[in-house]
Amino acid sequence: MPHNPLGALPIGPLGEYIREQRRSAQYSVRQLAQAAGVSNPYLSQIERGLRKPSAEILQQLAKALRISAETLYVRAGLLDGGADVDPDAATEKVRAAVADDPWLSARQKRALLDIYEAFRLESARDVAARDAKNDEDIDGIEDIEDEDNREIRGSAVAGPTEQ
Repeated sequence: MPHNPLGALPIGPLGEYIREQRRSAQYSVRQLAQAAGVSNPYLSQIERGLRKPSAEILQQLAKALRISAETLYVRAGLLDGGADVDPDAATEKVRAAVADDPWLSARQKRALLDIYEAFRLESARDVAARDAKNDEDIDGIEDIEDEDNREIRGSAVAGPTEQ
């Protein structure tokens, strides 16, 4: 791990991970710095383990790299690495596999990742729509139960009907 003159927590693995992700995405330091809105020297210092980026910077880097911000938070020690923290582990594996494929050009890799991301978004929308429909169905059932309860209470107050 690189020497950390600041004496802070060991942050080399975070920087190494960011460097690996940058290389997998085929970004230069300058390109990633520009995409994330940070300076080249600052990104270089993060990658070398000399600086510990804030949560906001980690989020910007994650967005630029198209990876889960939670993954960076865990590696930076901002979140515990529990099983429920990184639901996108499979996504990271897919991205890494595409990035590591020597038979694909950079353009083909980008196209595949764009299509993959579009499918993931579509699936997320489908799940959200299904959840919203289930919520509406549950609300509808509750409304029917409320009406039934009002009718029962109303008939008990009115007493028996004459025949």
